[in-house]
Amino acid sequence: MGGGGQLREPAEPDSGRAAAVYTWEEVQSHSSRNDQWLVIDRKVTQWAKRHPGGFRVISHYAGEDATEPFSAFHPDPKFVQRFLKPLQIGELASTEPENWPILLHPWKKDGLFRSQPLLFCLHVGHILLLEALAWLVVLHWGTSWSLTFLCAVLLATAQSQAGWLQHDFGHLSVCKTSRWNHLVHKFVIGSLKGASANWWNHRHFQHHAKPNIFRKDPDINMLDMFVLGTTQPVEYGIKKIKRFPYNRQHQYFFLVAPPLLIPVFYNYHIMHTMITRRDWVDMAWALTFYLRYFWCYVPLYGLLGALALMAFFR
Repeated sequence: MGGGGQLREPAEPDSGRAAAVYTWEEVQSHSSRNDQWLVIDRKVTQWAKRHPGGFRVISHYAGEDATEPFSAFHPDPKFVQRFLKPLQIGELASTEPENWPILLHPWKKDGLFRSQPLLFCLHVGHILLLEALAWLVVLHWGTSWSLTFLCAVLLATAQSQAGWLQHDFGHLSVCKTSRWNHLVHKFVIGSLKGASANWWNHRHFQHHAKPNIFRKDPDINMLDMFVLGTTQPVEYGIKKIKRFPYNRQHQYFFLVAPPLLIPVFYNYHIMHTMITRRDWVDMAWALTFYLRYFWCYVPLYGLLGALALMAFFR
């Protein structure tokens, strides 16, 4: 999953190197930036910035068992194995215990994980319908406060639905081919939300690789504003960092996060990421959202009014 890199044909394995047997202690000792060992199905593999899905995700499991996330991120194991085999340097000793046993889902056999593309097509259609209704309401009946509020509710609902929909396409779990999943993902998150598919992939795959792990999961990395959980407050207490009254964060969270997190921080971070990485494809998709929105609402509210409405429903 993801667009962290391009797959190249694997190099031939070193035939002169005999298979070795390692302990967990030896594997865990190789967890530096340029020397990373992982265990996948008890096979020890060596990585050093060679992961096609990006260096950041693979580094989260340096020195650990990555069997479970490997299976979750690679739906076609036969295809991946030919790239994985040249990187295998040995295996765990038979006396070493299982570190992260993979979770098996017997209900897959019942077809409960099979997606229905028609359902997702209807989902896209109802998002577009909500957007159209929001515009038609203020176009035909005026821009009074009550109608503007109704328009904002419809747009906010469409944005929320598009957010969850792009999540499923981003996980490559709707269409049978990755190509179509990626294409629809760019349309939904770009043209319907004005965001970047690659930006979301970069953050969200880290989240699934190490969910809710401090400094590894970007979804909980809200340093300098909120200190959540049991780990961050302790570290902040040791460092004596007191930029905010963290003992009051449960009171100021709703005053700061909703108006600033998505309308300000995320929008800035998304644009900054696309520009610095020169991701012009995602930029073009995102511009279709902004061009469509301003074309519809600037004539009704003016530029400042349209910006205020966008900040409110987002």
